[in-house]
Amino acid sequence: MKFFQFFFGIVIAQIALYALWLINGDSSGTEALLRIGVPAMIIALVIALWFASIARAQSKEVESRVKERFADEREKIKINAERAKMRAHKEAEKKIIKETAKAHAKANFKVGAAFAGVIGIGALFVMAQMVTAGILLISTGVGAMGGYYLRSRKGRYNALETIDVKAIEHTPKTPKKIEE
Repeated sequence: MKFFQFFFGIVIAQIALYALWLINGDSSGTEALLRIGVPAMIIALVIALWFASIARAQSKEVESRVKERFADEREKIKINAERAKMRAHKEAEKKIIKETAKAHAKANFKVGAAFAGVIGIGALFVMAQMVTAGILLISTGVGAMGGYYLRSRKGRYNALETIDVKAIEHTPKTPKKIEE
């Protein structure tokens, strides 16, 4: 489409030069140069300025479309980076929770084994006719195990705060065709 703007400018220049040649066709060398050459130069200058303004407008239009496309692409890259960051954050959080649960399970097993040992020793004392010491060990072991259980349940809920993750929604713009 832009081709026709330049095409019409060239046609107008040729028509104007032909009209000058028809009007001043009977003049001689230097006189013809003044009568045809000076107006032809003025016409060429005007048409050159016209073409320059058309070209400038076209380049600004193309530049704005390219800037818009790059801005959309930059926005997509930022959104994808943010999503990847959120995914990595969630994976790290899951890994931390998994590792923490594994460590708690190991610690709970060891503590449970120790409490079971204390309660077992208390049961042995009861069987061996040391009832007071046995009951004291059993009640101490059960009380400590209950307190440890309650503290671990409370600690699980307070240890890791939940992280509120907001999803980013993006609707991509359809790219416009660049006319050349």
